[in-house]
Order: sequence, then structure tokens, then C-alpha cells
Amino acid sequence: MWFSKSIQQTLEELHADTGKGLNDNEAAARLQQYGHNKLTARKRRSVFSLFIAQLKDTLIYVLFGAVVITMAMGEYIDGTIILLVIIINAVLGVIQEVKAGNAIDALKDLSAPKALVKRNGTVSEIASEMIVPGDILVLEAGRFVAADVRLLESANLQIEESALTGESVPSEKDANADLQDGNIPLGDQVNMAFMSTVVTYGRGLGVVVETGMKTEVGKIADIINQEKEEKTPLEKRLDELGKTLGKIAIGVCVVMFGLAWFQGRDLAENFLTAVSLAVASIPEGLAAIVAVVLSIGVTRMARKKAIIKKLPAVETLGSVTVVCSDKTGTLTQNKMTVVRFFDLTDQEVELKEKENAPSDAALLLSKAMILCSDATFENGEGTGDPTEIALLRLGDQLGIDRNKLATETKRKDELPFDSDRKLMSTIQEENGKLTVYTKGAIDNLLDRCTMVQHNGEAIPITTGHIEQFKKATKNMSANALRTLAAAYKSLDGLIDHEEMEKDLVLIGMVGMMDPPRPEVKDSIRQAKQAGITTVMITGDHKDTAFAIAKDLGIADNKKQAITGSELKRNPDGDRQLTSYRVFARVSPEHKVKIVRAFKSEGQIVSMTGDGVNDAPSLNTADIGVAMGVTGTDVARNAAHMILADDNFATIIAAIEQGRNIYNNIKKSVIFLLASNVGEVIAMVVAILIGMPAPLMATQLLWINLLTDTLPAIALGMDPGDPDVMKQSPRSPNESFFAHGAAQRIIIGGIAIGLLTIGAFWFGYYEHGYSPYDKQVPDNIHEYARTMAFMTIICSQLFYSFTFRHSVKSVFQTGIFSNKYLVGAVALALVLQLLVMGLPVLQKAFRLQMLDLQGWIYALGLGIIPVVLSEILKLFKRMNKRSTP
Repeated sequence: MWFSKSIQQTLEELHADTGKGLNDNEAAARLQQYGHNKLTARKRRSVFSLFIAQLKDTLIYVLFGAVVITMAMGEYIDGTIILLVIIINAVLGVIQEVKAGNAIDALKDLSAPKALVKRNGTVSEIASEMIVPGDILVLEAGRFVAADVRLLESANLQIEESALTGESVPSEKDANADLQDGNIPLGDQVNMAFMSTVVTYGRGLGVVVETGMKTEVGKIADIINQEKEEKTPLEKRLDELGKTLGKIAIGVCVVMFGLAWFQGRDLAENFLTAVSLAVASIPEGLAAIVAVVLSIGVTRMARKKAIIKKLPAVETLGSVTVVCSDKTGTLTQNKMTVVRFFDLTDQEVELKEKENAPSDAALLLSKAMILCSDATFENGEGTGDPTEIALLRLGDQLGIDRNKLATETKRKDELPFDSDRKLMSTIQEENGKLTVYTKGAIDNLLDRCTMVQHNGEAIPITTGHIEQFKKATKNMSANALRTLAAAYKSLDGLIDHEEMEKDLVLIGMVGMMDPPRPEVKDSIRQAKQAGITTVMITGDHKDTAFAIAKDLGIADNKKQAITGSELKRNPDGDRQLTSYRVFARVSPEHKVKIVRAFKSEGQIVSMTGDGVNDAPSLNTADIGVAMGVTGTDVARNAAHMILADDNFATIIAAIEQGRNIYNNIKKSVIFLLASNVGEVIAMVVAILIGMPAPLMATQLLWINLLTDTLPAIALGMDPGDPDVMKQSPRSPNESFFAHGAAQRIIIGGIAIGLLTIGAFWFGYYEHGYSPYDKQVPDNIHEYARTMAFMTIICSQLFYSFTFRHSVKSVFQTGIFSNKYLVGAVALALVLQLLVMGLPVLQKAFRLQMLDLQGWIYALGLGIIPVVLSEILKLFKRMNKRSTP
């Protein structure tokens, strides 16, 4: 039991070194010995079980019954074809599920948490699954604990362990606690930290003692296996739609069979036809196609640095109307650089690239910033907050030896940064003396300072001094500089935390520049064009925030900016919040208030966040967006989407992709419904008017196989509309059949059905017969059915091109711009020719090769739905242009 062992015993047993950590060779050897640090993943269903699952459907059972009846009647070819179609459909369903599963697994890998580890003498961030026993783990607020660790150091460390203990209150940790009782429960093991728990406050250092399934959380439950795969709201709606259509189709087919019986037709043949029509008319491939399109879409988004954690987020993305974004790192480059500093001795000084003779005040200011930091910066790479990294680089620029400073000082106590205090303090021991160093927001620090550093000595601070600092702050902020101040005081001995940040000596402050990302301005302009409002939320000074917001085009009037303190005094409550575009000096609880204010107006809100305290606002937002680079594990876990590059432009790109994914799903579904309606109309109308059935059971199933897979999936992979961001956001309550979709289903279905009947009639007419003649040779029946068969397939395949856009012509979208659709249609036509041309298949499907006139008619009739669609689109474009 690791908690009962001393720190020294633990380190010796694990052969661990707190100073350097493991080297790469030792880490690799231990990884080989202990395995990857991850919980056993849920076993993927076998291909066989997936195949069997495809067959568990009422309509498939009916088809199996039809196979038995057909075989019993001696129609072995028809029975074999129906069986083959069932198997092929099932195989295609398995392929789609496997592809969707692989895409989701890849996304889980992309969003896996990282851990800070000391290896080869430096601290670096690595994937948590690469952690091994003996690794020295750095624990920071906001990070998940990557493995079970025995704590070596703890500074005000608190860890939320409710996943293990059920206690909602964070546990206070003490690395030096001596626990000898071997029966101490997990919640009382204060010198341990456990995998999957969350550091909520303070910092710590620990040695990894257990990984993977040997951790406490591994013994209790496999967290990943507990996650239930739920269908998205869209998939649920389509499921319901499929069931409704199924009931309607079965009702129609029962009526059709009744008519056939009443008309004295061959009951056995019409039974098979009715069953096949029921199967063909129900878009049972809807759910699979939606899953494939979603998985393909989110994989594309991941390549563009937007990792979707929860699939419903894809649907919601297309409806976003407000994007609330952090400034630092999202709108800006997150490359803070100190460009100016201010103190009473030197006043305001521009920091040049090389400062040959920095003043004592500048050195003291920089020293205070370095000693009051948890960041690291070595060999051009840093870990931790970008602001703190910039302060370390300032020390290097001024010639301060940080390694020497680290050996000459020792941190004895600290008060970590707090979003309410906006300060961080440490107590350092140097040459036997104790000193408090505090850094933070100048407004908060001024209230705690009674002295100020001037000409190398501390003097009482006056109103004039305070005004000088405030004037310098305003000047820096007006130039879009972020300000940060530092103070100190000498101690006679350790004091409690309440006294730590009182009666300080103000040293000075620095101004840092984090320039906007060059691509953000265009993204904000694009968002505005798409009906999306961009709101900046930052902890920076109001003037700094507004200066950047104005430059980016977020705000054009300073009245559109408000601070957190002004929010508290807002007499109108939440009513006026939505009129602001810049929220400065805000705390995390303000973020929740801002989100709720926008949502109360019916807006769909996206909110970015990176800290522990951002989790509530990420949960409250319709789309919570976490930073993948600088964000904490807690924020990433609470979010719906993770930005792998922390870039605002990626959010807008993701919204664009989300809109296109939804539109692609809609294209596939509407195409399927139009095609199926056409098949139903062709069969029912022909029988109602006393004609023979234009299509046989096996032919219906073949049509369904071709059109419900290749073109439908290809439409789901459409490159998307380049003008999609010129449209207003879609309402989340918008009907799936809005914007003329229902009209396209009805008009297209009727056209396809009637054209099929017309081609069927022409097949008789071409040979001098009528479908109503009683004495018609079998070969003429086969020819007429071949005409209907070829016409309905051509109609559906050609018609698929018109679904790429509801208003634009196929020539505007580009006939060949969707290579998947072109390939799908070409492949479907080749397969159709094989069925018609190969003697074995020709006999099996009871078809004939068409003559030249038949081919001309079949292809010509197949183009008519496209022409009708183009005429309707032309009227839509004309109406759109004439509408003011």
C-alpha cells in the first residue's frame, strides 16, 4: 500500500529520481513491461455480430418468408436473388458501421488527455497513456491526474475525487502525511492522488505508482465502457420518420395486394411484389447513411483542427448565432511578449530587443515575476500559461540567470492564482531571509500595497503614485497592451495566507502584446455575413480589450464594452447584456450569466473556455468549445468540441462544416424519399389503372440496392456549398422538410413514378401491343419491364445531381465537382448494364437488351426529372432576385 510508505521508500522502490525523472530509454523499457496507461477499451462488436444485427428487422423477416415461399413454388432463381439482395444489404450495412466506428475511435484518440511529466531533467507534456510507474508527474489546477501517484510535494493542493469517493467537496492533500494504518479508505489517503480525478486548486508533484487497469479507478470500473453510445437527435428523428413511412408503405402494399386479388391477378407473384415494394419503399438505410455522413464529416473537421466530442454538436453547429470567445490565444496568437514596463524610477520604458544595462528596478520587477510563476521555458519551448512564459523570456532578455536564481531560492509557501483575486503569491527563502512576491492585475494589487519602490528603496505610496500607475495602465491598455504588476514584502517568519497579500511594496508593471491572429479578422467578417455575432470575453483591462476588438471588427464603439464590476452594478439585470460585444475583467461566473442572457433571447450560443472554472459556462452553452493546446483537462471534458489549434478561425470553419454536414445529410434523406416515392407511385398507379405490375420483386430489390447506397452516400460526401456562410443560421426547430424539400420529394416522386409507367407502356407500344391486351407474348412483357426498369434507375441516378443544392443549377454547382457522386452514378450504371447484358443475370432478372429506340427513350425519360428540377430552381432564383 503506497500511502503507508514514506516518500524516500517509494522513490527507492520505483527507482525514481525527483530531480531528473526517467530517461527515454528507461521509460520505453517500463512501457514495454507495464503496458500503456489506459483502461481496457470496450470490445468492438465482431463483424459477425454486426452482420446478424443487420438482419434483425421485421421487413427482413418478411423477405426471408418470401424466399421460403418462392423456393417452395419452384421459383429458385427469384428466391436466390432475394436472398442475395438481403446478404448484400447486410454486408453494406456492416461496412458502414465499421467505418463509422473507426472514425469515432480516431476522434477519441485525438481528444485523449495529456500529462506534464519530468523526463530527462525537463518538464514536458506527453500523452497520458505513455505514463509509466516511476514517472515524476506535475499536478496543476485544471488537469486530470493521469495515473495513481504518491505525492512528493503539495502546495495548497486540492483534488476533486467524487469519481472514486462520491465526495463532492475537493480533498485537501498533504504529501508529508504519515499514514501507517493499512485500512485507511481512499478518501482519507491524503498523500495520494488517483487516476481520473481532477486537480481543482494548488499544485503538486508526485511519483507514479500504478497505471492503467492497476489504478484504483481501473479496479472499480472501466469508465470508457460505461459510456453509452446514443443516437443523435437527428438520427432519432429519422428513425421515427422511417417507422412512419414504413407503416404507410406497408398499408399501401396491403391495399395493392388486395387490388391484385380483386382483379384476379396471380396472387403468388403479387405477394412477392407487394413484399418487395414494402422493403423498397422504406428507406431503411437512413440511420446507417446518417452515421456514415456524420463520421466522415467529423473526421474532416478533426483534420481541420476541430475535434467533435459529442455528435449532436454537429447538428447544433449549423444553428449557432452567437460566438462568445476568449481573447488570448483564440483571437490572438497566444505569443505574449513584454514590450514595455513602468516603475516610479524609470517611468515608462520601451523594451528593446537587447537591453544592455537594465535598471535595478527592471531587474527586481523581472525577478519577482519569475519567482511568482509555475511556467517553464527551456530550449525555446515552454509549458504553462503563455503570460508567465513571456515573463520568463523577459528575464532571459534582461540577462537574469534563471537556473542560478532557482538554486539560490526555495519556495516555502504559495497562494495560487485565483480568478476572483486575480493574484498569485509565493514565499521565497533567499540567503536565510523570507520574501513574499506577488504578481497580478494592477487594480487588485494597488488595493493591497502600502509602499512603492522608488530609487532602490520602499517609500509610502501616495495618491499621486496611484494616479501615475493608473495613467500608465490606461496608456498601455489604449495601445492594446495587457498589463501585469508585481509587488513584494520582507517577512520575519512564515505567515498565514490571509496576511500574505497585505501591506505589499509595489515594484512596477509590464505591458505585454499578444497580436491578433492574421486570419481572425476575415473569420469575424465571414461570421457577420453568416448572421453570427462575435462577442469577446477576456480578463484583460477594458481599454486593451476594446482596442483589439475594434481592430478585429467585433466592436466599433466603446459603449459596447463592459467590465465585470460594471456587470454587478448593472441596474437592468440581464436585459441589456446582449447589446455588449466586449466583456472585460470578467470572472467565470460572469460567463454563465452572459451565456444565459443570450440564450434567453433564443440565441444559439457557442462559448470558448480553457480553465477549470470555465466548465459551468461550457456546459451552459449550446456548444462548449475547449482549447486543445492551453486548455485544462476539465474544460476539455466539459466541452462539446475541442480546438486543436486554439484558433477562433477554426470555430467559424467548424460552423461552416457543421452547416454543410447537416445539409449533406438532408440531401441524402430527401433523395432517398423522392426515389422511394417514385417506386411506390409507379407500382400502385399501374395496378390501380389495371396495368400489369411494371416491376418484379427482384427488380424492385435491385433498384433499392443501387439507389439506397451509392448515390445517397455520395451526396453525404458532397464538398458543400461555398456560399453556405452567406445564409442565416438554421433554426434548431426547423422542419426537415423546410425550404421546398417536401415539394421536391412529391414532385420528383410523382415524375419518376409516371415516367416509369410511361416507359412501361412504350415497351408494349413499340412492338404493337398494349399493356391491356390479354394475349401478349412473354418476351414483350419482359421488354416492357426492362424499359420501366432502366427508366426508373436512370431517373433516380440522374435526379441525384439536382439534390446538391436546392436553388443553384446543376451547372452552377458543377456536374463533376462531386467526384464521389459522379463515380457512384457511373458505377451504378455499369452494374445495371451487367445485369442487362450478362445472359445469366439477364435471365435471372427476366430482362432483355433494349434496342436503340428503347435506349433513347429510357435515357431521355430519365433526364426529365432533372429538367423539371432545373425549371423549379430557375423560378426560385427569379423570385429570390425580385424579393427586396
